[in-house]
Amino acid sequence: MRNQKPPFEITNQIIDYVAEIAELVGRLTASPLLSTNPTLRRANRIRTIHGSLAIEQNTLSLEQVTAVLNGKHVLAAPKDIAEVKNAYEIYERLDELDPYSVDDLLTAHGIMTRRLVEESGVFRSRPVGVVDNEGHVLHFGTLPQYVPDLVMELLDWTKTSEVHMLIRSCVFHYELELIHPFADGNGRVGRLWHTLLLSKWNPAFAWLPVESIIHDRQQEYYAAINASNDAGESTVFIEFMLSAIKASLVEVINTSRGMSDGKMDKVTLRWNKIQEYLKTHDYIMNADVRELCGVSAATANRILAGLVVNSKLIKYRKNGHWVYKSLI
Repeated sequence: MRNQKPPFEITNQIIDYVAEIAELVGRLTASPLLSTNPTLRRANRIRTIHGSLAIEQNTLSLEQVTAVLNGKHVLAAPKDIAEVKNAYEIYERLDELDPYSVDDLLTAHGIMTRRLVEESGVFRSRPVGVVDNEGHVLHFGTLPQYVPDLVMELLDWTKTSEVHMLIRSCVFHYELELIHPFADGNGRVGRLWHTLLLSKWNPAFAWLPVESIIHDRQQEYYAAINASNDAGESTVFIEFMLSAIKASLVEVINTSRGMSDGKMDKVTLRWNKIQEYLKTHDYIMNADVRELCGVSAATANRILAGLVVNSKLIKYRKNGHWVYKSLI
């Protein structure tokens, strides 16, 4: 059994992030738009589900996820469609879950993986190696006989610790991935529970698409997990997650401000998303615009062509594909 307190340090960077996030949350809650606009909330919820599942190799685009949740027929693998429906169901029940209950954690896993994995809603019974999206082994999960006690110990620490919830929720997320309590679905449940913990601190977090930001910065996400594994403590992961939470808040505040002012039209919103994407990527492709904006391939082409005409993007060929770089 490990020590009661999971190992991590509170760095100056972490303190700065907590202060910045607290200020941003204050600005967000001062605007009633997120809490009163069901369209914006649903759009963010769909982005959350798409982002979290895409990290786990779900092939559905944002447009397809939206179609599935609108009851439309989508030509895709039944497993991928089931993952979307299951994830939406449990996110919709977020306010019913006790973030410190092992029974609720198992219930959430059961819904998230219903009819998809053999050991659904129960802790795994076999040893497991944890791999990233490229198949590299990150570490070996806790031996199955120790999993229940370690998860209960982690939940108890998360409930009783006096550390700020912003930090505590990041520690929980990392430590759950380290224990790797389930045969499958650990990442999805970890990100869900992170959102649940944050939503108990401030309800606005139930509607923030943090998972979408993680998906956009997926390599950084795995690199932070790797670095924390190597260090034997979660400090690097905490810093990364706080930066993702901050980015999510900034994006939603900017969108909310534009919508409330009536000044930000669809074109501007799409350009803002593309600009954010290009901050962490060398170029953008049609498929990326489809996912970011939830549009068809033809609409994505029109968006990109318009930005080229307006001298915001430059178009060139790379590896046989048309890609676009920012001129701004």
